[in-house]
Amino acid sequence: MQRFSVAVLNFAVVLGFFSAVFAIMSAERLAKIPEVDLDPNGVFKYVLIRVHSTDDDSYVDIVRGYAWAEYHADIYDRVAGELERGGGLDCECLGGGRIKHDRDAKKIHVYGYSMGFGRANHSVSTEKIKTQYPDYEVTWADEGY
Repeated sequence: MQRFSVAVLNFAVVLGFFSAVFAIMSAERLAKIPEVDLDPNGVFKYVLIRVHSTDDDSYVDIVRGYAWAEYHADIYDRVAGELERGGGLDCECLGGGRIKHDRDAKKIHVYGYSMGFGRANHSVSTEKIKTQYPDYEVTWADEGY
């Protein structure tokens, strides 16, 4: 009985060690993902994506906006595919909208919604964008498409 208790204790210690290691690996992997990636100028669609670790409950919300996308799903599918291909990550789209990025005026305006994914929480998106573009005026509105 004592050997069983020691084995269970050893297993619990090892499991706890590996859980902590996986949590650190997940946090490091998520920390390496840029939170904002936008085209440098123009009006284009964007999506807010939650990237989950499959190892624990950690996640990061990211903003992606590109003029090449005809649909919001084009952005989501490409970004999620790239992130999930490496393993250990799952993505979910939290919604979308549009971005007007005026590089010369140093202004970014977030607005509208996605027909397929619904409206993203623009206040979350703009806070992330402000971090990436601290010298810009970043605004948002729920109106518009």
